[in-house]
Amino acid sequence: MPSQPSLFEHRAAGAADTGPDGGDPSSPDLESTVPGGGPHRPRPRARRSAPWWARLLGRVLSPWIDLSIEPQAPGSDIDERPVCYVLEDYGLSNALILDRACREAGLPSPLVPLAGDPLGRRRAYVALSRRNAGSALALATQIATQRRPEKKKKSHSDSLARLLEAHRGDPALDMQLVPVSIFVGRAPDKNSGWFSVLFSENWALVGRFRRLLAIMLNGRDTLVRFAPPVAVRDIVAEGLEPEREVRKLSRLLRTHFNRIRAAVIGPDLSTRRLLVDKVLSSTPVREAIADQARREGGDAAKAQAEAWKKAHGYAYEIAADYSHPVVRSASFLLTTVWNRIFRGVLVHHLDQLKAVAPGNEVVYVPCHRSHMDYLLLSYLLYTRGIVPPHIAAGINLNLPVIGTILRKGGAFFIRRSFRGNALYSAVFTEYVAQLVAGGYSIEYFIEGGRSRTGRLLQPKGGMVAMTVRGFLRQPTRPVLFQPVYIGYEKLMEGGSYLDELSGKPKEKESIWALLWGIPKVLRQNYGQVVVNFGEPIALSDMLAEHASEWDGKPLSDEDKPAWLSTTVDATAQRIQERVNSAADVNPINLLAMALLSTPKHAMGEADLTAQILLSKKLLAEVPYSALVTVTPHSPAQIIAHGEEIGVLHRVAHPLGDVLRVDGDTAVLLSYFRNNVVHLFTASAWIACCFLHNRRMSRDTLLRIGRTMYPFLQGELFLPWDEDGFAARIDATIELFIREGLLEQVSVDDGGILARHAGQSDEVFRLRAIGHPLQQAFERYYIAISVLAKNGSGTLGAGELEGLCQLAAQRLSLLYAPAAPEFFDKALFRGFIQKLREMGLVKLDQNSKLAFDERLAGFARDAKIILGRELRHTIEKISPEAARERENPGSPPGG
Repeated sequence: MPSQPSLFEHRAAGAADTGPDGGDPSSPDLESTVPGGGPHRPRPRARRSAPWWARLLGRVLSPWIDLSIEPQAPGSDIDERPVCYVLEDYGLSNALILDRACREAGLPSPLVPLAGDPLGRRRAYVALSRRNAGSALALATQIATQRRPEKKKKSHSDSLARLLEAHRGDPALDMQLVPVSIFVGRAPDKNSGWFSVLFSENWALVGRFRRLLAIMLNGRDTLVRFAPPVAVRDIVAEGLEPEREVRKLSRLLRTHFNRIRAAVIGPDLSTRRLLVDKVLSSTPVREAIADQARREGGDAAKAQAEAWKKAHGYAYEIAADYSHPVVRSASFLLTTVWNRIFRGVLVHHLDQLKAVAPGNEVVYVPCHRSHMDYLLLSYLLYTRGIVPPHIAAGINLNLPVIGTILRKGGAFFIRRSFRGNALYSAVFTEYVAQLVAGGYSIEYFIEGGRSRTGRLLQPKGGMVAMTVRGFLRQPTRPVLFQPVYIGYEKLMEGGSYLDELSGKPKEKESIWALLWGIPKVLRQNYGQVVVNFGEPIALSDMLAEHASEWDGKPLSDEDKPAWLSTTVDATAQRIQERVNSAADVNPINLLAMALLSTPKHAMGEADLTAQILLSKKLLAEVPYSALVTVTPHSPAQIIAHGEEIGVLHRVAHPLGDVLRVDGDTAVLLSYFRNNVVHLFTASAWIACCFLHNRRMSRDTLLRIGRTMYPFLQGELFLPWDEDGFAARIDATIELFIREGLLEQVSVDDGGILARHAGQSDEVFRLRAIGHPLQQAFERYYIAISVLAKNGSGTLGAGELEGLCQLAAQRLSLLYAPAAPEFFDKALFRGFIQKLREMGLVKLDQNSKLAFDERLAGFARDAKIILGRELRHTIEKISPEAARERENPGSPPGG
């Protein structure tokens, strides 16, 4: 539960009386109106008992109500002056709950008249509003107090107006207002059942029957929150006109109650229609509608109406329609599913988020490995008392029935491309801006789609840009990006990923395919899932770092400062770095790291045990970050677990059992190796340097490591600078020396390092550590070899990507099968882009890649890492552009 906020802490800025609730700009903050500038000590006071009917109803209500009172000692802020309590709305149930809370806290009863009865109602509380529907309890109040029901809806409380009037008429009168918020059944806390959530506290004012059921079902989870007192005398002393005075006080109290309600149960999530109306009435969308009408031509009025209708349809296609009952129902179902298919769901570092989240607009940015990501994260947040976010989901998931359920669970849908549809782009951008401005938590995947290789994909900045734009337009509520790492031991989509990696097109989602696959999913054992919350990223910090010229004032949508794209790109990169820095290393990750390093994906049990121990030692003694978690299981337990979920197969042999991985399983295991390969970058780099070199000086190893690091950093989202990476290399060298994998044979050049000769166990373990990174250097060398073979100014970037992919595919055919991402065009694209950023290649006037002798120096360094035979093969198979153009079967460049 967030800490108790000060009353009116976020009072509306600028109190000019421009509307019915306007105030006076010269009025002081109401927090400072208690005389003495601080809390008063409570003094013993005479307490009169509540009337007999209240005591009787209180006894009837008592078995159904258990109270949590915040703060624990609310009387410490209240002095000896008469107390008048302020409730958000009328209702006898609220009055009885308040009376009981006051008794338990040692405060005066609200059901006895104030001195002189200035309210004229024989009680000591007022309320800002009345429930929409009359209730039996409210009627009992009216009968007991001999008042007629009000017929005309007021914009402010008559009782509050009378209280202020009494203070103006009697200078000796000095009372204090104590706002009290009451919540019966707080959503989304875990409750006893579906009906409990159906009748839990929300933003709607409810009628008699619903309130009665809420008390019966959720009364034992009732929160009563007292705010610090406000001195009425000081409010009157401001000297405003009576009508303005009561309007201003009502507005500030209403703002306070809304803030408390949002903190306790989350923002008002039942406002799809209102949110859509806001989107359609915004200036950018109205301008886009007008532009659409002009493009369509014809009758202006008809075109305008048609354009508005189209925008309205887009908004309803996009907008979420969050429903607590649906979310609670889904939580029951998912609890059963998780318990059936998973061996547990572990969550780490969530407390850190809870500590910093209050007062921030939280944007969850998890990695995207599976369709289960949507459900899993929302489920975990819900069951831990955090309001589930609105989730950006691909329009392909807006299936019959399923799409409705997802929308009710908070999903809003986004088309894959906005290109050529300015109206849709304006509507979607405005919807996101309204979510940001409204304090709704949001979740989206900046990779744009699920990773098929297990690596983090290069981020797409569209959603980040919309979030930043939404904040800059109304910079009132700070934005916090929350990276989340989700780690699986077995993927539900593993089979489809295997098909896609082998070249088959992605199958379109359908309701029938989903329903057909449910029985198969429920029969599987998918191991354990770990969800790690990374270090949050404050947007204000990113703006301070990359947009120092921004003065903190709102920016219109037309403003396009030069620093905006830089801030968006840097934020997206930082998010991916923080996701990687919260990785979890599970048993399958460790098995994949070891077994995929051998040509036949098999190891003796003793060798596999030693390799797992080495990996765990590297993670423990040269930690990647404090948020990385590692399985606590022993190698024997890890191997047994791999056999249990069908990843490993044991082959009995008289000389010792062999553990192996089948062909298709090996391809899928590369996915889990890629989840954590970034954690072993420094150790893998050192190991790669000694695969084809018996000796190497420490200085040379560090120098080439610094040269290669920018490419590794761009591909694996590493968080250090070159000096930081060099420090990790040094620390890892010392560990390798202690483990006997390397030895220092000389002190020249910073020390000459050497590995064992021949095929010793130590060499075997070094090879296994270096294997995942070896293929990255092979890709780099392929790109350089193709560039060099074709010459400077010959190839465009697109042509180079295509030729590199062909060379990588052929190399994979000639040698042992490589990991699926080995010939991924996106990785070649990233390497070429990094070459351009570093100035090693540049575009000439013909948009061709030009380079100079510096690229040859890079190639010489690569030769140190790669074996002579492999370098010769790469140089031989590197295609030439002219030859490829003569081959009609080759893919087009550019």
